[in-house]
Amino acid sequence: MNQDDGHAPESKLIEQRLQKLDAIRDLGHTPYPYSFDVTHLSSDVIDQFEKLEASEDEVAVAGRLMVTRGHGKAAFADLSDRKGRLQIYIKLDVVGADAFDLWKLLDIGDFIGVRGPVFKTRMGQISIQVKTLELLTKSVRPLPVPKEEVKDGERIVHDAFSDKELRYRRRYLDLALNADVQDVFRKRSAIVSAVRAFLDSRDFLEVETPVLQTLYGGASARPFVTHHNTLDMQLYLRISDELYLKRLIVGGLERVYEIGKDFRNEGVDRTHNPEFSMLEVYQAYADYHDMMDLAETMYAEVATQVTGSPVLTYQGQEIDLSPPWPRIPMLEAIAQYGDIDVANASDADLEGACKRLGADLDPGTERGILINELFELCVEPKLIQPTFITDYPLAVSPLAKKHRDNPELTERFEIFVNGWEAGNAFSELNDPVDQRERFEHQMSLRDKGDDEAQVLDEDYLRAMEYGMPPTGGLGVGIGRMVMLMTDSPSIRDVILFPHMRPEEG
Repeated sequence: MNQDDGHAPESKLIEQRLQKLDAIRDLGHTPYPYSFDVTHLSSDVIDQFEKLEASEDEVAVAGRLMVTRGHGKAAFADLSDRKGRLQIYIKLDVVGADAFDLWKLLDIGDFIGVRGPVFKTRMGQISIQVKTLELLTKSVRPLPVPKEEVKDGERIVHDAFSDKELRYRRRYLDLALNADVQDVFRKRSAIVSAVRAFLDSRDFLEVETPVLQTLYGGASARPFVTHHNTLDMQLYLRISDELYLKRLIVGGLERVYEIGKDFRNEGVDRTHNPEFSMLEVYQAYADYHDMMDLAETMYAEVATQVTGSPVLTYQGQEIDLSPPWPRIPMLEAIAQYGDIDVANASDADLEGACKRLGADLDPGTERGILINELFELCVEPKLIQPTFITDYPLAVSPLAKKHRDNPELTERFEIFVNGWEAGNAFSELNDPVDQRERFEHQMSLRDKGDDEAQVLDEDYLRAMEYGMPPTGGLGVGIGRMVMLMTDSPSIRDVILFPHMRPEEG
């Protein structure tokens, strides 16, 4: 088998492969056939080896050619499929001259199908003796394949494909070359499936609500703006599912959830991407205490199902998701972690404390916003184990019910773990008069230049005026949940195609 010269420029290597493509056709082989009948995956061959060896049945396996060893009239190679890798052994006097001529024109990265019996090498390596060989796809651009060697039966990788930016931009290469990356995204799928199963088993109905909206709402964020040509109207990509899902509660769908994409026109960092997956859950006749019970149980059960335990290790830190989680009111948390007695502090005291901690505030900032700012600066980074922070100021919670014991606060909580917010929930505001006043206050903030303040939605208010039962609501970022359960340091590591600036040129 011919190998590409690793020192040649890529354009030269592509030219060489295109020449091989012509040579393959000259041999009478099609380099891009339509299908191949696979009988076994790599893991099947390994798991069922004794049975397959005893039966002497041939297996048919397909995958990407990753490593070759040997020259002349025989060679070993590794074939990669979705379940792992498997060694194959090809020999001239077994496959015949025609197939071996084809073999010599193959390159790392080509997809092939092989058929033959299984056996063990003298080193104990399970392999397939190739009796027939088919080219399934000729790769004309060389993979950035790292150098590998097998030492004492262990595969050692040198010069791995590890450039983070290139891996994010060309995720198809990242997946092809790094099995651990495939594992992250298989776990992501398993996590989403487990969340669905958890909610389905509790009689929640999965629904879909509009992504293109005439008004955006349900969160404090800047939207992406688009235009519908036929209707000649401006639309927004949703920033939240909340207001539509609560319309469904009004309509009598008493338990609903949606796992969908939200879009926020904001910055990118380790835990933020402008396009992200959000779970939102709404339950009639429930309050934020019920949502706390639901959230901690869901996190623990999903982690156990996907990872085998509610106790995880995230970036070297043990995280125990086992219920119950601490439930700490925000003012108590600021006193506990920041040594600030908010209840007895003046607005000027709070503003001064925020500025000393590095906050950039507008003059006359509302007291509730100052309290929330203090919390974010002196408490949030210290919340490593899963914790519910409850009872947020009214000023930062325009969709939450006022606290039953203190009208300056709301019945709201956020989930914190590893120093970041991982969920948000309310006893949902269902008083249409109070909700209108809150929206009008938000609109006054917009008039003063706050482009993240919420928009007054008349249709949502009309729905609420027909009557919405007491309701508990919960939002959980899927990306951060996956980060936690796959030990991934960045949200980009758990999004298949994260947003990047265009490559230069």
